[in-house]
Amino acid sequence: MNMAAGSSYSIVEYFGGDDGYRCGYCKNEKGNFSHGMWSHTMTVQDYQDLIDRGWRRSGKYVYKPIMNKTCCPQYTIRCHALKFQPTKSHKKILKKMSKFLSAGEMPEGAPCDGEPMDSACQESAPPPAPPQLSASEVESPVVPPAPETPPDAPVPVPIPAQPKTEPETNSAAPEPPQEEEDAAQGSTHAKAPRTTPTPGVGADPSRPPCRKAKDLRKERRQQKQEQRRQQQQEEATGSNATSSSSSNATPTASSSTNPTKALEDFVFDTSPDSPLHRLEVRLVPVSFEDPVFAETFDRSAALYSRYQQAIHGDDPSECGEDEYKRFLCDSPLEAEVPTDGPEMGYGSFHQQYWLDGRLIAVGVIDILPSCVSSVYLYYHPDFSNLSLGVYSALREIAFTRQLHQQSSKLCHYYLGFYIHSCPKMRYKGQYLPSDLLCPETFAFVPIEKCVPRLDASAYARLNPDANAVDAGALRELGRALVLYRRTVMPYGAYTRKRKGCSDQTEVEQYATLVGQPCVERILLFRS
Repeated sequence: MNMAAGSSYSIVEYFGGDDGYRCGYCKNEKGNFSHGMWSHTMTVQDYQDLIDRGWRRSGKYVYKPIMNKTCCPQYTIRCHALKFQPTKSHKKILKKMSKFLSAGEMPEGAPCDGEPMDSACQESAPPPAPPQLSASEVESPVVPPAPETPPDAPVPVPIPAQPKTEPETNSAAPEPPQEEEDAAQGSTHAKAPRTTPTPGVGADPSRPPCRKAKDLRKERRQQKQEQRRQQQQEEATGSNATSSSSSNATPTASSSTNPTKALEDFVFDTSPDSPLHRLEVRLVPVSFEDPVFAETFDRSAALYSRYQQAIHGDDPSECGEDEYKRFLCDSPLEAEVPTDGPEMGYGSFHQQYWLDGRLIAVGVIDILPSCVSSVYLYYHPDFSNLSLGVYSALREIAFTRQLHQQSSKLCHYYLGFYIHSCPKMRYKGQYLPSDLLCPETFAFVPIEKCVPRLDASAYARLNPDANAVDAGALRELGRALVLYRRTVMPYGAYTRKRKGCSDQTEVEQYATLVGQPCVERILLFRS
């Protein structure tokens, strides 16, 4: 019997997907169909495998669109972060942010094309209320003593509780925001004395005094021109000293003087030395046990409410603190800090964007064994002209590349769902190279090969190999694990214990959707 690492289990309740709901994209009142399950707890590897089969979470509710039935089919999309190169439009947005930080130039007009338009309720069917189960029903399940033990094995052995390891955070607690309204929502606390300034917080007396951005740009331009002249002189000298055949290398040398700027060159541009504004991005684990997360919760919730009302037109009752907590703070993912993973570990995180000590945006992400998965972004409406949706996505791609240096298998950035039938949702296809998940074989296919098929039909089998099949397809329903009366057992043993049970159709539907590898690890709760 295959168990999750560290004797940790994913525990879910399956709800099926017979009823249609209102679609947030085409506004069809009964056209949105999806399968759903409530996840009491979930390992990061199980969730990685589920999103690679078309699932996605909203809080603790995990859902999968019924692709050949729903009005707007939603395809899992991932970007190859290591091969990503920003487009001209992306560079324009990054330069726009750089100008704002360096000189305070706030662009006028509407945000640039490509600004994400997702809302909290668009992608999924309305999740049901949390199941009314007592903690004792899903905590500390007991299992047979050995994998080789038959389903009817005697004397189950209790699983010891695993201590939770808090992921590291990459920043200190934030200073109180400068606006009175934000200050009123967050608690204040005394600062620890320090002898050296903290980078990125306040003025640094060891640095030169502020200078005009215009003068700094002029100085950098002159330096680049001088460097270019020196390089040209060196090339000319070298070409005279070598044989005529070496002239073939001249184009290469010339091109090396103007290399293509990488994403990091734009995102982490630190010029000028004394910018007008300071932007700091802090990674905070989603846990009330984390002091930074707890201390900034009120400000984050207030920012979310303001964003939902201003950008998506929500009623205040639809985006209160309880809704915020359910949607973006309640995560089923169990934090893990493996030795071969990134230093902050795996789990759910908030990337907080602090501008001069003020919280202006929060990106919600899941860090998983093979990817960074984007969950949601909300920001202060006053900064909408900075195209923060695109800017945050580019930063998250750069962040994925940083994590790859610590964990080589972590190399993709998942943007959620791509909806080709909804024109305003096609912006996710601009982050190239990208793949879409085939809804029948669950193989990723380059998006450029998918577009012609999706132009012809909203739902399409994307895998070009007509003979390809689902490698993770259900083979043995009896090996699916269930949790019954706090005891872990294969479904085959469960049916023998409960003779005459009538849930096989439901369990088989669930097992088909999650696949054979996951049904042998995830515990399906049975009452």
